Amino acid sequence: MTREERYEFILGHFRNTLPNVTTELQFGSAFQLLVATLLSAQCTDKRVNQVTPALFAKYPDAESMAKAEEEDILEYIRSVSYPNSKAKHLVAMARMLVSDFGNEVPSDIKQLTLLPGVGRKTANVIQAVWFGKATMAVDTHVYRVSHRMGLVPKSANTPLKVENYLMKHIPEKDIPDAHHWLLLHGRYICKSMSPMCDSCPFNDICPKLMEGSKLG
Repeated sequence: MTREERYEFILGHFRNTLPNVTTELQFGSAFQLLVATLLSAQCTDKRVNQVTPALFAKYPDAESMAKAEEEDILEYIRSVSYPNSKAKHLVAMARMLVSDFGNEVPSDIKQLTLLPGVGRKTANVIQAVWFGKATMAVDTHVYRVSHRMGLVPKSANTPLKVENYLMKHIPEKDIPDAHHWLLLHGRYICKSMSPMCDSCPFNDICPKLMEGSKLG
């Protein structure tokens, strides 16, 4: 099977089985999605969803969070990974949104990545999920699945290279969903340590390229 045929098979399966897919993070606004996505770095969505209801009840928007101190935010997010660093970023991010962007989350990737704690992956998530843009956020799951299933060549050895390759080979209309398809497949089937190949719908066509598939 060629790589192009593999793309068509895999994307066709996801179109049929997961036509209405989105992030598992819980949020009620662009700002809350941005906060939740920042908190999800090296942390599970399940854990983030456990802390954000109380956090958002107290700080529902950038204006309210901008008035908080790091210690205030830390009280709500202690159970996530790297809470001190994330509390610092959240306060600084909220203050920049208020001072530089009129309390609104920008849609432009260059402006998004000016915000403290917001890298390309987080910016791509915001663009795709909230603004509906054709962007491909590459996290550890997307990186791993793309390599293991042979969707990208071995030379695509950075998140940006994987992103660029996927963007060239996935139809534009599928790109916002494809991030979630690959992420969820990596989270629940093609796991890092114990991939569930026997339960995988792609078991028969997957080249299982394990070497070099892990990010970092």
